[in-house]
Amino acid sequence: MFKNKKVLVTGGTGMIGRPLVSLLLERGAKVYIVSLDEPHDLADSVEFVKADLTHFDNCLEACDGMDYVFNLVGVKGSPKMCKEQPADFMVPMIQFNTNMMEAARRKNVKWYLYTSSVGVYHPAEIFKEDDVWKTFPSDNDRFAGWAKRIGELQAQAYSIQYGWDCVSIVRPANVYGPYDNFDPENAMVIPSLVRKALENDVLSVWGDGSPIRDFIHAKDVALGMLHMVENKITEPVNLGSGDGVTIKTIVDLIVKHCGKNIDLHWDTTKPTGDARRLFDMSRANSHGFYPSVTIEEGIVDTINWFKSNRDIVDRSHNAFRK
Repeated sequence: MFKNKKVLVTGGTGMIGRPLVSLLLERGAKVYIVSLDEPHDLADSVEFVKADLTHFDNCLEACDGMDYVFNLVGVKGSPKMCKEQPADFMVPMIQFNTNMMEAARRKNVKWYLYTSSVGVYHPAEIFKEDDVWKTFPSDNDRFAGWAKRIGELQAQAYSIQYGWDCVSIVRPANVYGPYDNFDPENAMVIPSLVRKALENDVLSVWGDGSPIRDFIHAKDVALGMLHMVENKITEPVNLGSGDGVTIKTIVDLIVKHCGKNIDLHWDTTKPTGDARRLFDMSRANSHGFYPSVTIEEGIVDTINWFKSNRDIVDRSHNAFRK
């Protein structure tokens, strides 16, 4: 399907974009990347363009001549950032989403993938795709969640008005892996714990470790994206594990594989969050997709990458703080 085809990956230098680019190259695609983050270790066969996709003209230029577009560009950060800097999330994401999808439609792209988010969901024990429009995003994800919902509505609007039925929509769970955001102040749970464990002799964790969460490795997300496009799936699809693990399991695995002695401290005076938050994976499974990276394999991969790429982590951290 992708052999000798021109494929654009926005955000292709990110955590999900990198394994996606590698998988596309394996399939013989001619891969193009547009991002504001300049890569230092991409394959020579990949064409890179540095551009700001909040500007529509840049999106039109990026989509020109493309057969497929995977739109992964976005803004990632912690719940703290979402609460204190909501405009930094909502505004650029709406611009990315609207501009790229409109540009792809105008340039007659054969198929388009839109990356939505767990943030579109209201808090629940099980996240089911069809429940999204019965509720509102949680207060913690209100701004980013609505931005992602608007992108999903845009695809639906194009289908109704233009008959443009060539958009796959994926909603990844808690994604982790190499090239994650390891900033100590704004990282998500796995990269945050990995960095703290490797840089300190005492690891302090909020709560008692009992909450259950759904994590998926970035490579599995990339495989899921390809699977939905290859099979021309147009209904929104969750990409998670469907099983979930406790935070305690995550912590124990990180301590086990970090290669040093660590004193573990559970701060039970701190909040633990919802008891259980899992993705319903029945729709993805019905389309033939199942994640393959176990949580232990993924954590080992993430730890090893962090150890070997401190220069990239520090460079990203310094750029983020500017």
